[in-house]
Parts: sequence; structure tokens; C-alpha cells
Amino acid sequence: MTTLQPGDKAPNFSATDQEGKKHTLEDYKGKKLVIFFYPKASTLGCTAEACNLRDNYEAFQAKGYEILGVSADSPKRQQNFKEKNNLPFPLLADEDKEVINAFKVWGPKKFMGKEYDGIHRTTFVIDEQGVIADVISKVKTKEHAGQIL
Repeated sequence: MTTLQPGDKAPNFSATDQEGKKHTLEDYKGKKLVIFFYPKASTLGCTAEACNLRDNYEAFQAKGYEILGVSADSPKRQQNFKEKNNLPFPLLADEDKEVINAFKVWGPKKFMGKEYDGIHRTTFVIDEQGVIADVISKVKTKEHAGQIL
């Protein structure tokens, strides 16, 4: 699990989204940013989480938040996920796990008795100065916007 805490400086990152557009922490300076990490595009929990954020996107915009989703999926898989669910925010295709490792959300997991390494579903709320304001590690996929707002 992540060791980053509220008050820590957010890690600098650079990754491309589903369309090949580069995003860095610097791009969001002066803005509030929600960056949510999810295990795999188009799976049940990840779809519920992304769609909950989509359904509340106007509320995020009204409060000055930008949203970025991140997983280790390919750009094509991210593009399909975005299009299929009409997601209004970019999805970073972090195949080399640089952003995932920078935020320390990669690690051992258990599912149906099997242990493996994967992405821990975690959301970071970053303020206008690039400081982590909140870390949500117990994500409720269907109510996630409420946890953040």
C-alpha cells in the first residue's frame, strides 16, 4: 500500500493518455487534481468507479477539480474503456508502471486465495500547489465521488 500521506508533495509524473497526449503534474499546477488508480479497465469494479466519477463530473468541475484515471492498461484498452462508458476525463496508459510506482500503489494482493502483485485501488486528491490533500485507500466504487467531494 502507498506510504504517501496528506501533506506530502505529490510525485512528479509524466505519462500519456489513451490518445497519446502527455500529462505531467506540472500541467495541473494551480488546479485541484483527483488522480484515481484502478486495477484494470472494463472490469466490474473499475467501471462502477469510473462511471460514478463521470456521473458527478459537473460537481467536480464546479469545485475546480480535474480528474485523471491511471492503470497499467494499453492506450487502446484505455480508449475503448473511455468510449464505451463516455468518460469525460483522460485515462493514463501507464504500461511501464512509472506513475503507479511513483505513487506507491503497486504491491502484493490476494484474490480467491491467490497472491499476486497488482494495483491497489487508491485515489489521491492533490491541491493547487501539488500537495496531497487526501488519500483514499478504501474506495467505495459506487459512491466514490461522495468520498472525494
